[in-house]
Amino acid sequence: MKLTQKESMLLQDLKTSEEICIEKYGQYAQKAEDQALADLFLTIRTKEEEHLKTINSLMDGTVPMMGGGQQNQQGGQSQPGDGKAAQKSHSKTDEYLLKDALDTEKHVSSVYDTCIFEFTDPSARQVLNHIQKEEQEHGQMLYDYMACHGMTA
Repeated sequence: MKLTQKESMLLQDLKTSEEICIEKYGQYAQKAEDQALADLFLTIRTKEEEHLKTINSLMDGTVPMMGGGQQNQQGGQSQPGDGKAAQKSHSKTDEYLLKDALDTEKHVSSVYDTCIFEFTDPSARQVLNHIQKEEQEHGQMLYDYMACHGMTA
């Protein structure tokens, strides 16, 4: 695949966003007071690392196959800390980390949205759309955790 100058610049923006997400989720996993939340951050971090690999492939002009559907999707699984006892208990630190992570996912998803419309190659658009859907699922996972623990988004 031959990238236009604009596509190359957009991919560089996505690469930077994914690198920030990886760093942020790694740090947040260490700072989280609830181990279930730390595990959630690490799960999302792993997916962000996959996204970065995909973006790097696109930057090299290779459109990776996005086979296997959503088999690693976490959105349908029960969230860490499910249960009525956890609903009222949460730390301000964890709440701050979650709100910031959710804002980050909203931003990254919007960047993918722009890129999807700017790319000329249909296969590349499909790959970017796949990643954007996963970013939206990350947001849902974070929101579900917050709702389960009595936090407002």
